[in-house]
Amino acid sequence: MDNRSEVREFLMSRRAKVSPAQAGLPAGPNRRVDGLRRAEVAILAGVSVEYYAKLERGAIAGASAAVLDAVAGALQLDQTERAHLLDLARAADGIPASGRHRRRASKPGPLRPSLQWAVDAVGVGVAFVRNTRQDILATNELGRAFYSPLIGDGGRTPNLARFQFLDPASRDFYPDWDRFAEMCVAIMRAEAGRDPHDKGIQDLVGELSTRSDVFRRLWGAHDVRSHGAGTKRFQHPVVGELTLAYEELAITAEPGNVLMIYTAEPGSPSAERLALLASWSAPRGTDLVPADTPSDDAR
Repeated sequence: MDNRSEVREFLMSRRAKVSPAQAGLPAGPNRRVDGLRRAEVAILAGVSVEYYAKLERGAIAGASAAVLDAVAGALQLDQTERAHLLDLARAADGIPASGRHRRRASKPGPLRPSLQWAVDAVGVGVAFVRNTRQDILATNELGRAFYSPLIGDGGRTPNLARFQFLDPASRDFYPDWDRFAEMCVAIMRAEAGRDPHDKGIQDLVGELSTRSDVFRRLWGAHDVRSHGAGTKRFQHPVVGELTLAYEELAITAEPGNVLMIYTAEPGSPSAERLALLASWSAPRGTDLVPADTPSDDAR
């Protein structure tokens, strides 16, 4: 991924999202651009039009933190978008994100036993470890049952992005498929900005861009977001609809990897269904039976 084009397209896409009214400016007649003009962004940021135009052409190397903050304010960037702009600037300056050494592209290494123990210790929720490339590196027992449509019978490392865009089963598993697709790409775009030298991310983006029109369109939007916390809906083939809250926890011993935990509101129908899935997934030698499969008594 070329840094100059990334900067150019990101700034242009953000400028197109801010209307003059949102910026407190008169619209005026004969507007030929979506959102703000370059001159209007320059005025709001307190820089010359020539300098802002230079930034938007991708020449962001050497831009001061104060200038970047002013541009971010003019474009009304949220916290994740501001961080992404700073990541792009660091990459242009040749500075690894967060002062870390650039990570070499490599296959996921062996999981630390203590990390797997920690994941397994999450007894009433879905827990899994994910890396920056959307690979699922480890799950607890409930997580394996929950993500059975993705994990399948094994083989290559399960990847959330490949499942989202390349597996038709994802449209059944994610009732809000379009929302999930936007989130997935925006998270990947933010990760790519933090580490533009990660060949694994580059290869994944190239693969999905080639094989999925939807991914290619969303990647071109240059939207970024962090995962953090929130609520998602799932349609599990065994227990049906689940509404789960999620929390993302950084694993400081392995920068870039995160622990994701999905839980249900206590006493809710989703909590009952998650408990049912946990009981079915317990190692008793019992196969999982879809929720809509009639019991022996009903046959």
